[in-house]
Amino acid sequence: MNSRKAITIILGILLVTVLFHLCIIVQLIPYDITWGGRLKTDAEMYVFESLSLLLNIVLGWILLIKGRYTRAVVSIKLVNTILWGFLFLFVLNTIGNLLAETNFEKLFALLTLALAILLWIVLRKKT
Repeated sequence: MNSRKAITIILGILLVTVLFHLCIIVQLIPYDITWGGRLKTDAEMYVFESLSLLLNIVLGWILLIKGRYTRAVVSIKLVNTILWGFLFLFVLNTIGNLLAETNFEKLFALLTLALAILLWIVLRKKT
């Protein structure tokens, strides 16, 4: 698989992920099945879901730059550094999802592992 195809797949996953988190914020999906089942109040949910949305949007923007879908406003070296950070984050998130209290969230370990592998492809191959 080439880097551009991996970026396109990740962007699709991110779009679905953003929609998922928006559904949690508007309470179409209960927040007690996310964040390892540790959120106890609406206020906690808003903080964590806002952070998640922000990180997903930043990752999408960085991938658009990496794939040359948009003009680079930061250096490619910084783009790659940020992507390595997200790769590390997805590996940690995979471990965290495996240790989650809910089976629903444990399933997300597959998604975060797939994202880590796709990011590895993006970082290891030329775009």
